Amino acid sequence: MKHRDTRRMTQVLIASVLTALLLVSCGGSGAPDVDWEISITGAVDTPLTLTYADLAEMPQTELNEIMMEKSTGEDEVTSWSGVSIDVIFEQAGVDEDFSTVIATAADGYAIEITRDELEGGIIALRDFEGWIAETDPDKGPIRLVTPQTPGNRWVFSLTALSVQP
Repeated sequence: MKHRDTRRMTQVLIASVLTALLLVSCGGSGAPDVDWEISITGAVDTPLTLTYADLAEMPQTELNEIMMEKSTGEDEVTSWSGVSIDVIFEQAGVDEDFSTVIATAADGYAIEITRDELEGGIIALRDFEGWIAETDPDKGPIRLVTPQTPGNRWVFSLTALSVQP
């Protein structure tokens, strides 16, 4: 009887460890728990609302040593990682011939960005120091980083992208 009990306890322990590993791997990005959403609307086949967790689980693109031209202060070379705008636009069914996108921040600030300016852009979740939600909570938790434009056009606290035909 003791052999059965030991065997059963070993099976339960192994199952528990495997379950814990599975749960950790599902959230394997190590992303902080952030209550944030971004909507992709306008000239799209499938309007999207993506949570911070959704973005963290998507394939991440690295932008290394990007010149961040600032409107005030010294320009700096920075690194970012996040979800490619192209990947998100593909999910939403954005036509390649769109003209502009209106990017809106949580405080209502909005800017119109051309298709060319968005080239190589990402919705950044991390900067060179770590998760933006943790390293720069006043300007986070996500940021639109568009390497083709000066840093003052990189919208922080991004909540919406509205694709214009």
